[in-house]
Amino acid sequence: MIKLQQLIGLPVVDLRTGRQAGKVKDAWFDDQWSMQGVLLEAGRWLSSKDRIVHWNRVASCGEDAVLIDSTEDIVVKDKKAAGRCFQTGHPRLKDLPVVTVGGTQLGRLSDVYFEPIQGTQIVGYELTDGFISDLLEGRKWLRAPKESETVLLGEDAIIVPACCEAQLLPVAPSDSDIGRNER
Repeated sequence: MIKLQQLIGLPVVDLRTGRQAGKVKDAWFDDQWSMQGVLLEAGRWLSSKDRIVHWNRVASCGEDAVLIDSTEDIVVKDKKAAGRCFQTGHPRLKDLPVVTVGGTQLGRLSDVYFEPIQGTQIVGYELTDGFISDLLEGRKWLRAPKESETVLLGEDAIIVPACCEAQLLPVAPSDSDIGRNER
């Protein structure tokens, strides 16, 4: 499992030439929490166009790099393309409150987890209650509900089923342990 924030900043490397084509700046998702692609850092100072790689064009994603078949897979993002970025743009997903349908705030979205080999669907959320709470109590982990349509990705909040409150787990000390400490 990979945390999205571990992906941000990784070099994007062309498999044909071995050249670095850029670095991952962000990722964007559709309303069903499926990753659509990654945004690359601007290569030129005056370039205002977002360069992207659609996720289906990523050859592999590891701890140290994102590999693409060719720099031809890098395109300019269409401004009309639907999707929400994790940490850039408006509204962004990072720091959105996660609230149950019963009105209980579970925390704010700090990170998301996905399985790069099995697809791009988000499998879990890391939640924070703020810096002090993170130090004293740690962050919380919430497995994504199996039915993605039960999660509303709203403008100002993420709404989850009421049962999610009982499913909160402490974030494991090691990323490899996330999701393995189920009951």
